Amino acid sequence: MAREIRIEISDEAYEALERAAAERRVPAEDYAGRVLDADLTRTRFVEGARSFVDQHGKAFAERFGRPTQTGAGADAA
Repeated sequence: MAREIRIEISDEAYEALERAAAERRVPAEDYAGRVLDADLTRTRFVEGARSFVDQHGKAFAERFGRPTQTGAGADAA
């Protein structure tokens, strides 16, 4: 179920929102909802990943070992 919220943003932020929405050819309100939803989804994912690592990271490392760097990343380290 969708719910409605009301927010106030600066004129500059609203103009930027309108430009970004126009580039995607969607109404500014729809674009703002999509951006907010994506940001909250990303936040939930990161929190879930942290929780998983906190709960299972040590056992995972003990079973599979620590990751090793290979390729270009190893040269930089």
